[in-house]
Amino acid sequence: MKHLSEKVTKHENTKVHMDNSVKLAILGRVNIATQLNEGHRVAVRKHNEEVDKNRHILSKIIDCVKFCGAFELALRGHDETDNSNNPGIFRGLVDFVASLDSVLEEHLQTASVFKGTSKTIQNELLDCMLSVLKDYILEEVKRADFIAIQADETTDISTHCQLVLVLRYIDGNNDIQERFFEFITIQNATADTIATALLERLSIILPDGQKAKLIGQAYDGANVMRGATGGVQRKVMDVHENAHYVHCYAHQLNLIMHQASSHIPKIGTFFSDLAGFSAFFSRSHKRTTVLDQVVAHRLPRASTTRWNFHSRAVNTVYEHRDDLLKCFQTIRDNGNFDPLTVREAGGFVRMLEDEAFCFFLALFHKIMPHVDMMFNQLQKRNIDPVFIKTLVQRFTDSMQTIRASIPSLCGDGAPDQQQPIKRRRIMGTGEQQRLATEVCDTILTHAKERFSFTQHLISATLLHGELFPQHCVKFPDTALETTVEAYPMLNKAKLKTELSLIYENDEFKACSGAVPLYQFFMENNLQSTFTETVSLLKILITTPMTTAESERCFSTLKRIKTFLRNTQDRLNALAMLSMEKKLIRDIPDFNNRVIERFATQKERRAKFLYK
Repeated sequence: MKHLSEKVTKHENTKVHMDNSVKLAILGRVNIATQLNEGHRVAVRKHNEEVDKNRHILSKIIDCVKFCGAFELALRGHDETDNSNNPGIFRGLVDFVASLDSVLEEHLQTASVFKGTSKTIQNELLDCMLSVLKDYILEEVKRADFIAIQADETTDISTHCQLVLVLRYIDGNNDIQERFFEFITIQNATADTIATALLERLSIILPDGQKAKLIGQAYDGANVMRGATGGVQRKVMDVHENAHYVHCYAHQLNLIMHQASSHIPKIGTFFSDLAGFSAFFSRSHKRTTVLDQVVAHRLPRASTTRWNFHSRAVNTVYEHRDDLLKCFQTIRDNGNFDPLTVREAGGFVRMLEDEAFCFFLALFHKIMPHVDMMFNQLQKRNIDPVFIKTLVQRFTDSMQTIRASIPSLCGDGAPDQQQPIKRRRIMGTGEQQRLATEVCDTILTHAKERFSFTQHLISATLLHGELFPQHCVKFPDTALETTVEAYPMLNKAKLKTELSLIYENDEFKACSGAVPLYQFFMENNLQSTFTETVSLLKILITTPMTTAESERCFSTLKRIKTFLRNTQDRLNALAMLSMEKKLIRDIPDFNNRVIERFATQKERRAKFLYK
């Protein structure tokens, strides 16, 4: 035993040991007789060459399916026979690609086993693409520290109740992602049904041991969603205790503007009258012809749910008021229109000459740009609580400025425009000023209430760059307590130490939000030093502020169902191809993954697997 090490080393250098090592390595793997069989090697080579050819053809067909999905084009035409003059976009695209690829062209002309353009193959490819994309998203979620969900429900054009699920997380490249995951058909829109459907999907996305990763859930604010005792958010929190509810901020902005119109009768009447402009021209081509000739600008339709449409209507009528007045006078005095049209045109003439209407038009022309700016900012995917707080403060400051300028606005009507010849004073300057002040006060009051400091916004104050000098003098202990209570996975003592250092360091003060501060840490490899701060930043960035992405998903759903006439069977795959086309481009071996999934899905007569 004393010389064991020496003997082992000597044995390792012997020919017998090396020969036995080779035999052990190839045991059960390589048949020497087979290796020496030239015929077998030729057969394997021919098989693999045929696999190469079939995979090349299938990859081209996958590219065509991806193209149709990305641009929401129909995969099937009315007549797909070989001699058809209208085979459909997909078949036409395959034929076009074949004209540039001799291998595909020869295959389409001679194939008898696997052609690749049939309805069955299309459906199987869609299933495989959806499976590959979902697996990739689940892998990203698995690597993420925290995730949040956005969900919304609606009844689509086929009267099916649909629930959309969107996942928000930070990926491996430290970029925030909002991924469409699935449309879920539900029987009804009750809290129990929606919560059950969400929890079923979450059990797949976050298996046992990962439930604490869900730190946020955002809905549109309907009672069935936000109910504190029986709502969807409560039922989800019963299972995922860290999944704090966030009311969509874009939806809250709509509610704020709705309060300004519904609580003040004269303002409600103004917006009702404003909606009549587009309705008047939408019912008649003859009326629209006069509008095009005189005004040369179409009127946008008003909407009761999206205030950016109200804004467009206000701006259009304000900027083209004189031309619209001339247009309605032309219709009224032309003599070629029916009595109903003449009567309505006369009413719009009196409306545009009305002092009260012109005053409200000028008032909301000042207010709407700020509403527009905030609404558009809230549609971005990379917003965070720090950004929201700054945005809300900027909005309230603008409204305060408008409120202070009301005395100069009263009596001006529509500034920079010719005053109407006929003026019917129905309310004095004092009444105008009172109503304008009430509008601004209503917006400011509801903005402060609805954008109040909930837990995630209180947490955001810890990392607000503008507050760092203040925090350096007096540490925000209350905000820290609230943050640790909301997110118990954070180490309070270490987080306080890290924040104290951040407040004292001037280099951190230049970061204007959670995302820039997080990127600063990652770019300078400080994540291992500021572990708790980075975790808090990830939580704040991952927390969804709006449900804009789920709204965009429903827009895609409507287009797919309307123009592609697709059933629920392939709806998720088509929606995924449309909404996640950038993700498809970013997966370098996407086609190969789909081919592997397609080849192993079932036994196939065509050869797709190498020997």
